[in-house]
Amino acid sequence: MKKISSVNVRTAAKQLWHDMKKNKVSYIFVAPYFILFFIFTVLPVMISMGLSFTSFNILEAPVFVGLQNYVRLFFQDRIFMEKAIGNTFIIAAIVGPIGYLLCLFLAWMLNELPRMLRMILTLIFYAPTIAGNMYFIFQYLFNSDSQGYVNAILNRYGITQTAILWFQDEKYMLTLIVVIALWTSVGTTFLSFIAGLQGIPRHLYEAAAIDGVKNRWQELYYVTLPSMKPQLMFGAVMSITGAFGVGSIVTALCGLPSTNYGVHTIMNHLEDYGNVRFEMGYASAIATVLFVIMIGSNKIIQKILAKVGE
Repeated sequence: MKKISSVNVRTAAKQLWHDMKKNKVSYIFVAPYFILFFIFTVLPVMISMGLSFTSFNILEAPVFVGLQNYVRLFFQDRIFMEKAIGNTFIIAAIVGPIGYLLCLFLAWMLNELPRMLRMILTLIFYAPTIAGNMYFIFQYLFNSDSQGYVNAILNRYGITQTAILWFQDEKYMLTLIVVIALWTSVGTTFLSFIAGLQGIPRHLYEAAAIDGVKNRWQELYYVTLPSMKPQLMFGAVMSITGAFGVGSIVTALCGLPSTNYGVHTIMNHLEDYGNVRFEMGYASAIATVLFVIMIGSNKIIQKILAKVGE
C-alpha cells in the first residue's frame, strides 16, 4: 500500500513539474501574488498555530507548554466560554446569513436597473466599505449625552426623560452592534454578486423559458444562482469571515472590554490577550480556535451552496 502511494506521489510530482514547465509564463505572473500570499497569510497562520502550544510574551523566547493554553481556554477561561463564544455565534448567526442574502437581493435588484443608475446606487451601497470606519456615524447618532441625535429626539417627544447610554447599557449594546455590522456587511460580497450577475449570458434565460421556467423566482433558482456559483462561494467566505471577525466595531463603540462583557466576541478576546496583555501564546490559541470555526463554517456553507439549482 505504501509502495503504491509513493508511486502515485512521484507521478503527481512529475505531472506538476511538467505542467509548470509547459505553462511557465502563467506561473511567473502568478508567482508575485503567491509569494506575498504565502509570506503574509499562510506563514503567519502556521506560526500562530505553532505559538499556540507555547508561553510567549514577545520579550522572551517561547516556552513549549503543550496543550496548556487550550485547557485554560476551554476549562478555565469563563469569559471566553460564557461570553465570547456566545456573543460571536449570535452575531455571526444573524449578520452572516442576513448580510449574505441582503447583498444577493440588492445585487439582483440593481442588476435590473439602467447602467448609470446601477453604477450610482452600487457606489452608495459600497460606501461604508470604502470609508472603513464609517460606523462612527452611529457613535454620533447614539451619543450617550442628551445632545445625541437619538436621545434628543426621544427627549423632545417625551419618550424618555434621561439620556440613554446606548453603548454602555447591556439592553441595547448587542442589538446596535448587530445592526451596525449588518450595515457594514454590504461590501465585497455585494460587488462580487454584481459581477456574477453581469456575466450571465442572456441566452441561458431564453433557453430556460423554452424549457418551462415560468417566473422570475424559478429563473433565479434554476438559472441565475447556478450560473454564479463561484461568486456565491466567494461571497459566503467573505460573509462568514466578516461575521465571525466582528471586533473592531465593538472596541471602537463599546470599549474593551464592553460593559460586563455584554458584546465581548472572540476577536475582542484575541485583541485583549494579544494587544493588551501580550500573552501571545494564549492569543495564538484563541486565533487558532477562531480559524477552525471559520473553516468548519465555510465547509458547511459550501455543501449547502453546491446543491443550489439541483
